Amino acid sequence: MAEPKIVACINLKGGVGKTAIATNFAGYCGRKGLRTLLVDLDPQTNATFSCISIDDWEEHAATNGTVANLFGVRSHTSAEGSQKSLDTIIRKEVWKNLDLIPSHIDLFTIDLELAGATARETKLRKALAPIMNEYDMIVCDCPPNLTIPTQNALAVCTHYVVPISPDFLSAIGVGLLLIQVSKFCDDMQVEPKLAGMVLSRIGRPAIHRQLTKNSLRERFPEDVLDSEINERVAVSEAVEQHISIYQYAPGSPAASEFSAMSEELLGRLDSEE
Repeated sequence: MAEPKIVACINLKGGVGKTAIATNFAGYCGRKGLRTLLVDLDPQTNATFSCISIDDWEEHAATNGTVANLFGVRSHTSAEGSQKSLDTIIRKEVWKNLDLIPSHIDLFTIDLELAGATARETKLRKALAPIMNEYDMIVCDCPPNLTIPTQNALAVCTHYVVPISPDFLSAIGVGLLLIQVSKFCDDMQVEPKLAGMVLSRIGRPAIHRQLTKNSLRERFPEDVLDSEINERVAVSEAVEQHISIYQYAPGSPAASEFSAMSEELLGRLDSEE
């Protein structure tokens, strides 16, 4: 059986639509019939709350565990110091053909807790190894930094995607991100491929936004996807309902944009086989 594609969604800057892209790409893969796993590595837990309610998350975290358990940072909360198993941590079928490993706010202090841990960058790879062949696609939503959760995603992923909003700070940070990712991957001796950059959270037409988009396409002509994601209310409304944009507003401009982005991204992944 072929190994799954593992896609990490990363950026050093927040507010660029990273979680919306990760969750709705994962949701699209599930709707296409791909067995998909969404791994929420951001302590803000936005991807988690896009799929399940806060009440469901609280019950699941207390009873079954979260991604924090996979990193071994929650043993102090259990009197016997026992760890939750991966089978219980995975929340099955949150959307069609989509399973979820929920996040936890404990990840905010993970760098301090694992400061002296050995092989701390490969804990996720080791944790996922037993269930790799159960999925066709694994999508990791990462925090807006290169701390341990993002490092673990880069160490296990086959590809990574960079969402970019068309503003000055996001644009100038792309080069720094690519340099830092390349350096980390060289040190870890892993070779994830850049699947593409996605222009997202595009607001009302403005000269500076168009100039930024043009500049990015000129600098990275082979990497920036043709598809673009505009800022739309329906996306946040879908999150409030804990459902994908395809279920919340099928046939809407937002659903069409995420579908086009997902198809283009899948085409890029398949072309490298």
